[in-house]
Amino acid sequence: MARKGLAREGETIGVMVRMYCAAHHGDHDRALCAECDELLRYALQRLERCPFGDGKGPCSKCEVHCYKPDMRAQVQAVMRYAGPRMLTRHPVMGLRHVVKSLKGGKQPARE
Repeated sequence: MARKGLAREGETIGVMVRMYCAAHHGDHDRALCAECDELLRYALQRLERCPFGDGKGPCSKCEVHCYKPDMRAQVQAVMRYAGPRMLTRHPVMGLRHVVKSLKGGKQPARE
């Protein structure tokens, strides 16, 4: 991910998946289980292919849901768990994420 904004989003989702995995799968040495590793790889791949690039808004507000339904449900579970904890464990990253979610961003043009 060469673009700065997408690289930052990739870092954020990585932290969130690691937090979720450590809490739900009992691995506290920062290594991801196979399921969480697959989810993170998938999320990073989706970020790299996002047609909106650095100006993208939050995926939850996008009309072009590029995640498969099962993967989207997994990411939502990760966000529900890790989102509130980001402000205490990674305050700067958490605040950036909250501001971006509130602010929005580019969305697809309606046809």
